[in-house]
Amino acid sequence: MMRLGAAFIAICMVLIAGSLGAVLYLSIGLSAMEASVLALSLLVTLIVYNTASTRGHDREILSQQIADLSRGTADLARQVGEVGRRLEAAEANAQAAAERARTATAPLIAEIETLGNLVKQLAESVAAHEAALARTAIGDLMAAPPPEAAESAPAESAATADPGELGEPEPERLAGGRFPSADRADVSALITDAIEDNRVDLYLQPIVSLPQRKVRFYEAMARLRTEEGEVLAPAEFLPFAEAGGLMPRIDNVILFRCVQVVRRLASKNREIGVFCDVSGWSLSDPEFFPQLAEFMEANRALAPSLVLEFAQSTLRAMGPLENESLAALAELGFRFSLDRLTDLKVAPRELADRGFRFVKAPAALLLNRAATQATDIHPADFSDLLGRFGIDLIADKIENEGTVVDLLDFDVRFGQGLLFSPPRPVRTDVIAGAERNEGPRRETTIAAAPARRGKAQDDAPTVRPSDQAPAGERPDRRAGMLAQLARGVSRRA
Repeated sequence: MMRLGAAFIAICMVLIAGSLGAVLYLSIGLSAMEASVLALSLLVTLIVYNTASTRGHDREILSQQIADLSRGTADLARQVGEVGRRLEAAEANAQAAAERARTATAPLIAEIETLGNLVKQLAESVAAHEAALARTAIGDLMAAPPPEAAESAPAESAATADPGELGEPEPERLAGGRFPSADRADVSALITDAIEDNRVDLYLQPIVSLPQRKVRFYEAMARLRTEEGEVLAPAEFLPFAEAGGLMPRIDNVILFRCVQVVRRLASKNREIGVFCDVSGWSLSDPEFFPQLAEFMEANRALAPSLVLEFAQSTLRAMGPLENESLAALAELGFRFSLDRLTDLKVAPRELADRGFRFVKAPAALLLNRAATQATDIHPADFSDLLGRFGIDLIADKIENEGTVVDLLDFDVRFGQGLLFSPPRPVRTDVIAGAERNEGPRRETTIAAAPARRGKAQDDAPTVRPSDQAPAGERPDRRAGMLAQLARGVSRRA
């Protein structure tokens, strides 16, 4: 719009100057040159006047705009000042509120600290009472550790008995060192005599939690005493007992005594389980296993505290009959443990489906990288893999503190070994008292081990393993096993 007005003014100025030049040329008689000069002078004068007047008007407008801008800036400054004052007031209110909150919560914080101290004292008292209960419950069963073991093992797992009441730890023996060249029949006869004379002793070794080292389980171990009073370790007599078919009789004695120990612990309100090793021969014996199943069914209330343990080699060698027997025990609610691992090639899902809730591996196997290169899983991930299927890993044969530190990096929850405590015998008077109290029920639930031989038994003939026919020449045994398998399949169906 301003450009259109300026163009109109310029046209008017040119017309006025041209009209003046034309009037001077035509009316007054001036020459064309003179008339043009006067017309041009008038045009310049008009342009100068128009420019001067326009600038004055623009100056007034600019001054007015500057004044408006100054007033706007002043208003903005006042608004900024007002916002600043409000912000200061809000900060002061927030600080006052925080101060009031601190003042109000100070007594509550003091009470919480006092309550925390009380809870800590209560926890210490509970731990002391738990240790006292452990000494009361286990002290009448197991021997106290010697002084050197008490120095290395924690008080909660070592101080479990009164030193004056119980025996010494078992002596260490080399595997096979007792009978390096003895005849198998003679050794089998020696084992049979020990069973018949009630010279099968029960030893217990604690299984502790890591890193707390609190006793959570005990593993039951069988030891045989000779007529001279020497103690035979499992590595010395088990190969001959398996070859002579005597394992069911040994398992008979140990299982019954394990049940006695579990009942004794339950009477003391102690939630400690017992691991009891069972051989594959006991699962396939057509005479012993039905009695074992009946005995376990009568004691199925103890299933949460009694864990049946099988070697890895035994599990891999199981046939249809053994698997059926294992399934029958699992149906009764009993849990199983896989022991004596020689490698980490296990199927956790299959083990969990079959009732296994524990896997016991030697600490040397878990920490030996060269021995585990052939496996599909790193030992550090073995515990997590088992845990996904509800199976706990137990590291056994732990003999020094360095091994414990290394195993903690593998997330191992339980440990067993000489570092914590050696196997210790259960008091014979406890076993004898339990046998007297539960004698009739024992005879009706499981095949009892023969008592000490009296004169009548000395006169009776004794069947030696060497007099029996080999396994391959006894068709009646195989037929009985197949009949038992058929009955088990029909019962489960």
